[in-house]
Amino acid sequence: MNILSMTTISLLITIIIVIFNFLASNTQPNIDKTSPYECGFDPLGNTRTQMSIQFFLIAILFLIFDLEIALLLPLPWAMTNSTPKLTTMSATMILSLLTLGLVYEWLRGGLDWAK
Repeated sequence: MNILSMTTISLLITIIIVIFNFLASNTQPNIDKTSPYECGFDPLGNTRTQMSIQFFLIAILFLIFDLEIALLLPLPWAMTNSTPKLTTMSATMILSLLTLGLVYEWLRGGLDWAK
């Protein structure tokens, strides 16, 4: 089989599974599905507390630097198989861009928790 037929078959199987899941799911909300869950007890007070923007900023920065690690992990393998100058320039560009972004966030006060 060629690549086009394999892609078509896998796409059709995926679409069939998604349609079956959509048709078989129960989407009617009731009181149990819309209420917050606190270890089986009725919630005390307001359960809709607002999260700090600082928390989300730190979480996004963590994801960005986690992605950086995923991009730099194959670097030793790329150094042996391709041109080392291009690989070194690409890695240096990625690291310097992320470092500049981190310094910018630091100088703007995005990493200060005591606000």
